[in-house]
Order: sequence, then C-alpha cells, then structure tokens
Amino acid sequence: VAVAFLDTPPKDLPRIEQMAAAGCGYWKRAAAGEAFYTEATDHYGCPIGAYTHGIGLPEEQGAELEDVIGTMVKLEYLEMQEVAGIPRREEPFNVVGYAPLAETTFEPDVVLVRGNARQMMVLAEAAHAAGVACQSSMVGRPTCAAIPEVIQSGLSATNLGCIGNRVYTELGDDELYFAFAGLQLEDIVKRLSVIVNANKQLETYHRERVS
Repeated sequence: VAVAFLDTPPKDLPRIEQMAAAGCGYWKRAAAGEAFYTEATDHYGCPIGAYTHGIGLPEEQGAELEDVIGTMVKLEYLEMQEVAGIPRREEPFNVVGYAPLAETTFEPDVVLVRGNARQMMVLAEAAHAAGVACQSSMVGRPTCAAIPEVIQSGLSATNLGCIGNRVYTELGDDELYFAFAGLQLEDIVKRLSVIVNANKQLETYHRERVS
C-alpha cells in the first residue's frame, strides 16, 4: 500500500466516502484495491491514529485520546513515559492519499507491506542490503506510528501489529507488517530479486544437509 501526506487532494483521487473506525482501516481498503484520500476529520474516529499522524483533535476526541491512553496505562499495556516516545508527524496535516502500490499515481512517503514471517524476512534482508535496515523494536505500538517512524528515520520498520490494528484490518494471526520510505522503493526492489535468488540457493544447500 502506498501512503502519502499531500498539500492538496490529487485531482484523480476521490475523497473517502465513509470514515473508518481507525486510520489503519484505510490501509485495508487500499490493499483491497481502492485509491482515495482522506482529510483530518476522516481520522477523528481513532484519536490514537490521529495523534501519530499529527492531526489536531477537537475537545471531544482529545478527551477520548486521554481516556484511551489512561486505560492502556491502567492495564499496564504501556507506561506513561512511553507516550512521549511514540513517533508522531510534526508537519501540518492537509490530506493523505492511499492506493495500491502498483496503481498509485502519487509518490508514496511510505510503503506498507503485510505478509507472513518468511515474506517479511526476505523484505528485511533486502532493506538491509539497501542500507536501510530496521533499527527499532518490532513491538512498535501503536502500529500506525510506523508511518512517521520511517519518514523521520529514513529506515525501514518491521512491526508485529497491535491488537487494535489486528481488529480494524483483520490482520491474520500469522501476519505482520514491513514499512519503508517511498524514497527507498527502487533500491529495495533492486535488492529484492538478488535476495530471493540467494535464499533459494541457500535453502537448497541447507535442505541437502538434512536429507
């Protein structure tokens, strides 16, 4: 999925017709083939996602954000001091475009890939070979924080997903995410074919040793 923070709505993209329960729900729709853009109000359904995307919240949604964080702290899901370290966009928010990567008409700021552990292994190896290996924890909560994380770091990110994301996107129990900046797409794709071939050759070698 291609994601881009844009100054103005692309002329060839419609605005999303119905607000999702969470911003990551838009990932699912783009992965299913839709291309669209959202405005700030389209993210009010998920105060946490709005926070990571740098969207200012009205009083009601701001109070909900505090309540949700308070609940997470109370449940010992996270500690209050962790909140300040959650990646967040600092630039002004105008609109954000979403599209299947193969069909996008805009330059992506971030590319999001979901898949199984083996697929993510190969992608991570390609990113390493391209010089943008992930250096952060795979437990990146909330999952939507992976977007500002890769934009700000210029590196890739492997993310196990959070429980909210798994509910809103129906991410499979055996699936996780890999995210990287759109600027690295060409380099990672270039290295990907090399890594895939290397893994095939090495798998044959290792299987012969146990046969």
